[in-house]
Amino acid sequence: MKVDLSTPNLALMSIFRHPNQIITLDANFLIPPDRRAITPHFFDFDRFKTVWLEPIFKAFPNLAIHEAVYEELISSSIQAYIQEKLNSIPCRVIIHSDLSLNNEEKALRNTIESKIYPYTKYEPMIDNKDDRGEVKSLAYIAVKELIFFAAHDHNVLQLIEKAELWSTGLDNIQAIKMYELIFYLYKMNIGDKKSLRMLYKYQYYLTQNEKKENPEWGEFIERMELLYSRETIINVKL
Repeated sequence: MKVDLSTPNLALMSIFRHPNQIITLDANFLIPPDRRAITPHFFDFDRFKTVWLEPIFKAFPNLAIHEAVYEELISSSIQAYIQEKLNSIPCRVIIHSDLSLNNEEKALRNTIESKIYPYTKYEPMIDNKDDRGEVKSLAYIAVKELIFFAAHDHNVLQLIEKAELWSTGLDNIQAIKMYELIFYLYKMNIGDKKSLRMLYKYQYYLTQNEKKENPEWGEFIERMELLYSRETIINVKL
């Protein structure tokens, strides 16, 4: 995936200013990345939890997932982790449930789903699992006017970034990418910086094409620092 450092992301600026806002996560923010097709290295769950999950749950008090994403978490380790967050007092993860929608909201949800799914592998008639969590998540937060969706999947991000062109009904949703939250954790000194560097390299600087397209870690941090200076974050009109 391309690391785009051409312009600041207003969503990330907003999160810097108000980290207690609801951020809805795609499943790939919770599942350890596995690129063993091109490298022997991988993240087991315990390592991923230490490097990524614990820091983001520490940084953001109102993380959320849709119930369809919760159902996708087939790993017992991930299920147990999310269940632990659900059982915490106060609860540390919000579950978006379609049962909470009233009839008017359900009708709007169905309309938005009908606009989204043709660009995905999801087929509502058979309710298959492919891209189901993404479609359900995006339709729900669009109806509920929740702004932020965090994802690492290029196709999902396209649904948001090309909302006007594709008429997906997601014009008011703002995407937050994993590398942006990696920088947030680095900047706010949450989590181990060497581990965050390792995660960035694994996700964005592993293949020859990625090394041609994306900045290495030091350049990434330097350019992100310029994009998200304290003065810029404070003065920008959101």
